[in-house]
This record gives sequence, structure tokens and C-alpha cells, in this order.
Amino acid sequence: MDQRISFVTLAVRDLDASRAFYVDGLGWQAALDVPGEVLMIQVGEHVVLSLWAEPGFEAEVGPVRRGPGLAPITLAHNVRTREEVDAVLDVARRAGADPVTEAVERDWGGCTGYFGDPDGYRWEIAFNPGPIGQVVLP
Repeated sequence: MDQRISFVTLAVRDLDASRAFYVDGLGWQAALDVPGEVLMIQVGEHVVLSLWAEPGFEAEVGPVRRGPGLAPITLAHNVRTREEVDAVLDVARRAGADPVTEAVERDWGGCTGYFGDPDGYRWEIAFNPGPIGQVVLP
């Protein structure tokens, strides 16, 4: 098996709200949009973010477990500079992200901030000046 990820699929409660957030708010472009079913956004050369309406997700994958606290997953968007972290967090804030945390300098030498999408999935916006941080940049 190749060492790679092809899709990140998230079950979403309200596909229209997710479309408004990602496409209208963040300005991303849909690669595939099937109203009421799925919205797919190419987020890398060989990586797709798939936002799947919860009923279809559950029919194929199984029941979704919900409860207090955060979903045990974060998605990361790395940028080249510290200033870009703040700029992306501002875009997310204008798109309606809730919550949005301010960027924080981290012990490992970079900085990160977070925002939540309409379903509460957390996106980490990160500047990582180390070698692994450079690997993920286009």
C-alpha cells in the first residue's frame, strides 16, 4: 500500500451550511457538488476533502457518535509565514467560523491558531519553520 491519503471525509449535519462556509466563505472551489449528498473539494495535488451529508455517511459507514467535547480530529493548513496564520484566521472569521482562536507561539518554534467549521471540526492554521513543515507546503 502506498504511503498517502487520498480523501479526508467528514460527516456533516447540514451540507448547505458547509457549502456556504467552505465555498462561499473561504472561497474554495467544488470539484464535485451533489446537492443533498456530498461536496468534494480538491485540497492538494492528490487529496480531496469530502463533506458528506450525515444520512449518506451513516448508510455506508455506520452510525455517527455525537457527544460533548470536540471531534477527535483536526485538519491542518500550513502556511509559509507567521503573518499568513493571522491572515487565514481572519478569512475564517469573516466566513463565520466559530470559534476562532488567535495564533499562539508554540514551544517547537512555530505558531498555530484554530477555527471551527459549521460542524465543529477544527482546522489548525500553522506556520512550522522546521523540515516537516516544509514538506507539506506546495
